[in-house]
Amino acid sequence: MHLRSRNRRTAVAALLLAVLAACSPTDDSTDSATDATTDPSSAPTSDPASDSTTTAADECAKDKLPLYEADTLTIATDDPAFPPWFVDFDPTNGKGFESAVAYAVASEMGFSGDEVSWITVPFNASYQPGPKKFDFDINQISITAKRAESVTFSDSYYSAAQAVITLKDTSPFAFATTLADFAAAKLGAQVGTTSLDAITSEIAPRQPPAVFDNTNDAKQALLNGSVDAIVTDLPTAFYITAVEIPEGTLVGQFQPTSGETEQFGLLLEKDNELVDCVNQALTSLSEDGTLEKIEQRWLSNVVDVPELG
Repeated sequence: MHLRSRNRRTAVAALLLAVLAACSPTDDSTDSATDATTDPSSAPTSDPASDSTTTAADECAKDKLPLYEADTLTIATDDPAFPPWFVDFDPTNGKGFESAVAYAVASEMGFSGDEVSWITVPFNASYQPGPKKFDFDINQISITAKRAESVTFSDSYYSAAQAVITLKDTSPFAFATTLADFAAAKLGAQVGTTSLDAITSEIAPRQPPAVFDNTNDAKQALLNGSVDAIVTDLPTAFYITAVEIPEGTLVGQFQPTSGETEQFGLLLEKDNELVDCVNQALTSLSEDGTLEKIEQRWLSNVVDVPELG
């Protein structure tokens, strides 16, 4: 008798509480929060920039790269590989500006040092049309519209000036201060280089320039008096006069009169899709200061060279 009455009172109390709850004021903040999770129009949307970055990273995963040889990054350069771009004529040691850049790019793309393979490709052959037996070539190759008709270039990894070298004690051009001072000079440069182009387009001497197969031949011609001066990119000129030809002098540096700075780029086979991932690596190395640190270490001595007006 008492148990049944107690149960009845309990049921009535529960019913009253339910009615009061239904009639009580609601919490607006709770409703708003509930609406936000159920209304599709208020749901968070994806960030297109983030999605794009993720997609690019996925496409540049090492196992998805369009490599010349599976699981290996094949890099080309010339032989001999000169300082300050390479040290001890050995691109595999990671020393010298371009060797260091190459390994930094490789690392950024996910390759360890033992997953990098080097091959020899002569400078003048690197930008010829046709299939390439490498993923990219690094060899002070200037980015030009003409070359880009046959190959694909990465973004620039270095901006270089041209420089004139002569013999300091015997040459009448050792104290030249302008490009016009070389009007009567016999100048020389390596075949296929922008240095050779600079002689004809920027210096414009009265004599046609001497053309050499490589920088070694050009240096020898300077030493034996076959030419009055030779033209190379500035870092190479600095090394030649500081180490290889102590009797030489770096007369000065110059840029094209158009004001455009000469840019070195990594060279790939025409329309090679790998270039997007190479550029992504170069961008990262530039933004985090790695390229600048490599330049300061290996090319820091080339900054205080007179300008040839």
